[in-house]
Amino acid sequence: MSTALLDELPSETRPVVIRTKAEYSRLLDAAKRLMETPEATLSEEEGRLLELLSIVIEEYEDRVHPLPKAEPHIILSHLLEENNMKPSALWETLPKSRVSEILSGKRSIGKAQAKQLAEPFRMPVEVFL
Repeated sequence: MSTALLDELPSETRPVVIRTKAEYSRLLDAAKRLMETPEATLSEEEGRLLELLSIVIEEYEDRVHPLPKAEPHIILSHLLEENNMKPSALWETLPKSRVSEILSGKRSIGKAQAKQLAEPFRMPVEVFL
């Protein structure tokens, strides 16, 4: 994105490294407006701006509201509950007995299993390790 293009952007949509709640709110509103624009009418520049805004917003949220440290089996239980899922939903990913052992805290989650769990929940693999 050229400097000239940035200068043409309205001040409320100019991306910055977010340092305050006001900047966060401003950029979140700008991203929401872009997301409400029908995709067919979104220009390439607007699409790239939305992508940049989402990166800046995510970085701020991760920095200000980091995920709490918790045992992987507790996180997995919470994710199941939040998504209205039963443990049986994981049987396609992991054997039934393994799911039970993991959720009870009797068995840890291996690297390969963490990768399998991270994808459907759209979570970083590290959450499960």
